[in-house]
Amino acid sequence: MSVAFPSAFGASRHLAALLSLWIGLSVVPPSAATPLPKQPTKHAKTGKHTGAQKMGAKGHKGQRAQPHASKATPTDGYASRPDAMQWADEAATRMDLPADWVRQQIGQARRIPLIEQLVLPAPSPVAKNWAAYRSRFIESRRIEAGAAFWQRHQATLAKAEQAYGVPASIIVGIIGVETLYGQHMGNFRILDALATLAFDFPQAHPRARERQAFFQGELDHFLRMAQRSGNDAQSYRGSYAGAMGLPQFMPSSWSHYAVDFDGDGRIDLFNSPGDTIGSVANYFKAFQWKAGMPTHYPVTVTPGQTDMDTLLAPDILPTFSVESFTSKGAQLQGPALQHNGLLALIELRNGEAAPSYVAGTENFYAVTRYNWSSYYAMAVIELGQAVAERMGR
Repeated sequence: MSVAFPSAFGASRHLAALLSLWIGLSVVPPSAATPLPKQPTKHAKTGKHTGAQKMGAKGHKGQRAQPHASKATPTDGYASRPDAMQWADEAATRMDLPADWVRQQIGQARRIPLIEQLVLPAPSPVAKNWAAYRSRFIESRRIEAGAAFWQRHQATLAKAEQAYGVPASIIVGIIGVETLYGQHMGNFRILDALATLAFDFPQAHPRARERQAFFQGELDHFLRMAQRSGNDAQSYRGSYAGAMGLPQFMPSSWSHYAVDFDGDGRIDLFNSPGDTIGSVANYFKAFQWKAGMPTHYPVTVTPGQTDMDTLLAPDILPTFSVESFTSKGAQLQGPALQHNGLLALIELRNGEAAPSYVAGTENFYAVTRYNWSSYYAMAVIELGQAVAERMGR
């Protein structure tokens, strides 16, 4: 998902970006995908913004299996809640929207207790396991779907790479990990999901106040987007955290980074692969993607010789020059020794087995702005690479 706020492995921006990325949690297989209701028609360009605003990314959304909305039992709507109606009045003034319309939308929103449970941290964190996590995304069914997507939209992918400098493999990797190329976009009413988390975020969460404020902000963006587009706010469907469309953009990501890349005068991340491709590329450009720079390099670390404490202290934030990185006992070879930029030592744990390590560049860090997790970023990168190989590229 794409909006940044801390996840289980860090902090992220898109829902992209939203929920803890726990290794070992199941992913809904394609066969379990539920037909989606007809999505809103294309969104008018009104409300489209440019410029970077760090999101708690897509996001994003660590691929906890998406529960189906049919299993959620809604309670009464928020029309009878004085606090929600007061918020609606204040929101109408804050966003210069018709007060009656805002009150009507919030009044029709329903509280979904299941969503409150889903956003709580796992009571017993599952051990991180890169090998297990990787196998859920770099597998034949997803690779074949990615190759078909790339084949259908190769001209648009090439156009996006030329315009934004973001490789087709990264864009294809993102869409594949997020929604399996549109097969798993979520079936919760976005209005219900955001209202539940804006007004009834579980106080047992360790950062409840911060999260509740975040979702109130997302509800602001969603209402503004729906009102300006002229679409029925009740018709939007997506994840239980409020992420939408093929790239699973949160409303704030949609507002700031979505673009009309197919040139039809509207923005549609539900039904337009062109707009989706351009918007993902624009997102990464806003987060300082550097054209032509690799995302990572192989690295060798040696117990007792490599200063692991120092190298791992900054986590995924590129901090070390090549000279500083190697002086601490991390061994690089070939092109990595000529890298012109900062590096981070990325640790990918494999349960009880030895961890895997790579040297992450500033572009690796850019991928984590979609979902602040090194596991997520590597899955995106390696899925994109696998699809590219399948395409003979």
